[in-house]
Amino acid sequence: QVQLVESGGGLVQPGGSLRLSCAVSGLIFDIYTVGWYRQAPGKQRQLAASITKGGSTNYTDSVKGRFTISRDNAKNTVYLQMNNLAPEDTAVYYCNADVMHFGQYLQNYWGQGTQVTVSS
Repeated sequence: QVQLVESGGGLVQPGGSLRLSCAVSGLIFDIYTVGWYRQAPGKQRQLAASITKGGSTNYTDSVKGRFTISRDNAKNTVYLQMNNLAPEDTAVYYCNADVMHFGQYLQNYWGQGTQVTVSS
């Protein structure tokens, strides 16, 4: 069974920083693309940033220059460094991963989410 566990959320003032972590555990062969999604109250869940196994990154325009996604393949962990946070970044942040299992089948997983609140 595969689990994605997010951590690092919390309350921060505008202009502050947070670092989210997504640890992938379980019986897995490999982890391919991992994405951080966010869902603000009353809005649809949207991709904030993603990273491929090889390290190629993609960001939605609203976070470019402020967020940095990275991964440590040895630890099966993906990070989202969020700087210069603004109230509009307030959302539940979810980790999503494409996991290759032994037996060569790919499956997509979601974490449980971590709340990020930006407020003075």
